[in-house]
Amino acid sequence: MGNRGVVHDEARRIVRPWQVRRWIACRTEFRGRRREVMPPRRWTALFFLDEAAAFAAGHRPCAECRNADYRRFRALWEGVHGGPAGADAIDRVLHAQRTNGRRKRTYRARLGALPDGAYVALDGAAWLVQGAELLEWTDRGYGRRRARPPDHAADVLTPPGIVAVLAAGYGATVHPSAYANGESSG
Repeated sequence: MGNRGVVHDEARRIVRPWQVRRWIACRTEFRGRRREVMPPRRWTALFFLDEAAAFAAGHRPCAECRNADYRRFRALWEGVHGGPAGADAIDRVLHAQRTNGRRKRTYRARLGALPDGAYVALDGAAWLVQGAELLEWTDRGYGRRRARPPDHAADVLTPPGIVAVLAAGYGATVHPSAYANGESSG
């Protein structure tokens, strides 16, 4: 589940893409807390297929409900981005990388240079990089599969700061449909 602040109005219509630069990926269950979906004047819960999809949207692990993931993400971030960085510093970098103020930022990269867990846009669809394959995102799980040609370039949806963390060894959790045997990883 993700959080970008209050992005809906009183009629539960999405009225803006974000309110705050702290875009976090949370657990859907934490310490028995329950909350209404889209309560008036309260943050809007956004739901993702898996952690890799949340990363592609530019969210990082929550420091409260996913503290162990956050600490692992932060340690790898510090290693690849040159020194200590707290949530505010990470969020400043990610916010500049994920949007230009109006729309999502992407960049070109060779498919062979991308780590597992990154997302790319090809042929009008979003694809997860997973081993030697690309897996098409759908709202029900990963669908079609295709070979990942290493020299082919694509628009990368996952912000570069997160791609660097994935490349440094953070194994993003992916939906069980990504695996032939139905087991998840991460």
